Amino acid sequence: MNFYDRLLAETAAERDDLLSIPFIRHGWAGELSLESYIAFLGQAYHHVRHTTPLLMACGSRVPGDKEWLRDAMAEYVEEEVGHQEWILNDIAACGGDKEAVRHETPGMAAELMVAYAYHVVDRRNPIGFLGMVLVLEGTSVKVASEAADKLRENLGLTKKSFTYLSSHGSLDVSHMGFYENLVNRIEDTADQDFVIHCAKRFYKLYGDVFRGLPLTLNPSVSNGGEAA
Repeated sequence: MNFYDRLLAETAAERDDLLSIPFIRHGWAGELSLESYIAFLGQAYHHVRHTTPLLMACGSRVPGDKEWLRDAMAEYVEEEVGHQEWILNDIAACGGDKEAVRHETPGMAAELMVAYAYHVVDRRNPIGFLGMVLVLEGTSVKVASEAADKLRENLGLTKKSFTYLSSHGSLDVSHMGFYENLVNRIEDTADQDFVIHCAKRFYKLYGDVFRGLPLTLNPSVSNGGEAA
């Protein structure tokens, strides 16, 4: 078994827990209210704006014998830079106040997830950041594009309100092929174990972001009221 397959196998329970969260299930089905969708975008902004700084920090801390990983972080930066502004523009297209979101304090769950990411990169082993990449990009591949299409139809919004979700659904499909080849280059067992450890932590931390979001459903596609 190559490392990528081992990584997926050993994090399957945590991935299933994430995908079973009611907010994600209703979002995947396109059943969220506009308020819930905007709330999701707001917290997405507060962690996505750290993606490029984290990638750069990770690359700067990669040891010389893993230059291939530093090169990969540089490629990720080229792909990810500026995506937080896409989210703010989506919020504005939904009728939200993007500048209020830009300057607000992030929710506790998003703040803690980002803090753990910096801890991993700065204080532990930068290779652990690949655990976060698995969680964020793997979830996008499975959910984002389908959720965007259904939410756009059910909420009566234009494509301008879904640039982040739509782009990440398609972008992350190609990213995951790159990611698979990347992690399969990790030969050290301790490094492999740490990526798995971090991925499990990030599944829980990312899940907490969704667990803390206000969940209401679009009455046009549900019986209305607060979701259970």
